[in-house]
Amino acid sequence: MMVAASMEISVLIESEFKRRLEAGWLRSIAEQVLVAQGIGFNAELSVVITGQEGIRELNRDYRGKDAPTDVLAFAMMPVEERKKGISFVTPPDGMLHLGEVIISYPQAAIQAEERKHSVKREIAVLLVHGVLHLLGYEHDNPELGCKMRAKESEILGLIEENTPLD
Repeated sequence: MMVAASMEISVLIESEFKRRLEAGWLRSIAEQVLVAQGIGFNAELSVVITGQEGIRELNRDYRGKDAPTDVLAFAMMPVEERKKGISFVTPPDGMLHLGEVIISYPQAAIQAEERKHSVKREIAVLLVHGVLHLLGYEHDNPELGCKMRAKESEILGLIEENTPLD
């Protein structure tokens, strides 16, 4: 059975933030990260925009940190395998199931003000960061952190050529 090439990026924006962000814009940012990383088609991921309480609960339940954070990424491939550099195996349905990126809109707004740029730009930064985590990038030590920040900057530069961030 031939599976048509596609990129499935589902976006859920909690109701209180729907007027501030467009699902299509978020989908475009995530898609551009995947393309920049050579994941052109047959990939699937989810993006969720939530509030402080929702992300705090997830951070507590899954990371043991009872505090809000800016972005969480839940990859489908176990961390141990991603850290060993094991490639994703294409499942029988032909889709590369990457996982989910969850962003706190209120935390993004706080950080945008601190960094003196728009909330939209901060959301893009966090989305790039989260998708890179799904693809195996980590910042557990200074060397990995440096590599991840360099890749984030590179991809944000590419995105800015095609998509308004402010």
